[in-house]
Amino acid sequence: MKHSLIALSLLAAGITGVQAQTVLKIGYATTQASHYGVGSTAFCDEVEKGTQGRYKCQQFPSSALGGEREMIEAVQLGTLDLVNTSTGPVGNFVPEVKIVDIPFLFRDYDHARKVMDGPIGQDILTKFPAKGLVALSWTENGFRHMTNSKHAIVKPEDAAGLKMRTMENKVHMDGYRAFGIQPTPMAFPEVFGALQQGTVDGQENPIPVILASKFSQVQKHLSLTGHVYSPALLITSPRLMNKLSDADKKVFYAAAKSATVAQRKKVNEDENNGIAQLEKDGMTVVRKVDGQAFRNALRDVYASYSKEFGADNIRKIQDVK
Repeated sequence: MKHSLIALSLLAAGITGVQAQTVLKIGYATTQASHYGVGSTAFCDEVEKGTQGRYKCQQFPSSALGGEREMIEAVQLGTLDLVNTSTGPVGNFVPEVKIVDIPFLFRDYDHARKVMDGPIGQDILTKFPAKGLVALSWTENGFRHMTNSKHAIVKPEDAAGLKMRTMENKVHMDGYRAFGIQPTPMAFPEVFGALQQGTVDGQENPIPVILASKFSQVQKHLSLTGHVYSPALLITSPRLMNKLSDADKKVFYAAAKSATVAQRKKVNEDENNGIAQLEKDGMTVVRKVDGQAFRNALRDVYASYSKEFGADNIRKIQDVK
């Protein structure tokens, strides 16, 4: 009888252990070897370690669960636990995010990261819960550059008339029209095929994305325009966060910080080594574009940005040292 009770106790403990483990689904657009994969893996590892295995992740890379907008909607609905996404579609859910998508707003990575990690960036994160989302941390995508299959782009006139895939992001699209580009919004999973078939002439993305997506197979020309800094976000839902104890919430936020560090490190590595790799893969790279000409082309658009976001708010970002 005593042995039977012990056996039942052990069985019950085993069943409780199984029930206590929660598997979280996390999605992102690029491969698991990409910067998004590196950041997501760092987050998942820290969550599992910090909760002693009570929470684990199942990763869904390469847009396995749809485009970024669809994944954000899924998090909002509670059918997906987490998404590591560029800010491109996020402004459709949290309008305050749109300001960081303004072309040529950030000088360099140091400036951009200081803004994201400082009061301005952290204040934007507080706007998410009202929209049924929780932003755990700013991760990173990188400075965006233009690729196309037609010719080199050195100045805005070279981009004029090109049909270029863009994200569904009005701030980006208004800027690209000022360069003479025909912006063509398209979900990320469709981009490679559209470039391959010639449905669009080009696209714009950071070096890590160009590398991970093997765009060198379908694009001849890369111009290091650096026209937009693209932050990224690790987003979950209030539904998940409300289930967590205070101790587990601290684990999740600490894990998100680890994701930021790991993802930025991978972006740095890809920026430092990736351009040479893309040349090796057959791309012709324009390293020095006429940045001032691109900025000049945006003068009228910046006036509209000032009306939409407030000239003072734009200046506060520009003034961060």
